[in-house]
Amino acid sequence: MRLPGHAHGDRPWRIHELTGDFTLEDVWALPTPGGPDGFGRLVDSFANAGSTLSLHGVPGLLWAIRERLGALGWDRPETGIDARVPSLRHRLPDDLRDGDPGPEFTTLPFRSTYRTDDEWAAEMANQTVHGVLHLGWVPDDDGPGYHGQLAVLVKPNGWFGRLYMAGIAPFRHWLVYPQLMANVGRSWRAAKHA
Repeated sequence: MRLPGHAHGDRPWRIHELTGDFTLEDVWALPTPGGPDGFGRLVDSFANAGSTLSLHGVPGLLWAIRERLGALGWDRPETGIDARVPSLRHRLPDDLRDGDPGPEFTTLPFRSTYRTDDEWAAEMANQTVHGVLHLGWVPDDDGPGYHGQLAVLVKPNGWFGRLYMAGIAPFRHWLVYPQLMANVGRSWRAAKHA
């Protein structure tokens, strides 16, 4: 379920110390019910997600087109982290810098930045944006359980990045993210019963 921005902004996440110059694009409650110790499983599932994220139909096609554009030049190494933009790891306070950055991604073009007991941030950069994927483990409002919360923060690369983000917004909100959330929920339930 898509959430208002304050669902991320009002929480005392450490990511706020690092991303004052980024824009919060999206916040989603993930269909990942669990107990206080479920966060590690959530982080690992995101880090090990396939490059197509198991998207089908129009969302899968859009993802494939974006991957093709990346291969044609949008995702060149010289547009990435520590090339076009410095890593957020350079902004980390000592306690986060000295801690576990989190897992490596198996296929997606993200790099873990930091991990705590209830939040994890990973970043990527390309020709269009410097982006941050932030996962948090949030107590449920109506019970003793927890669930994941996904936030996406971006810093567009000039006018081209702003135009790109505006152009893909409807597709993200109405096609890609709803299917992604459904896939995350199915995978979470299947792994729990395996």
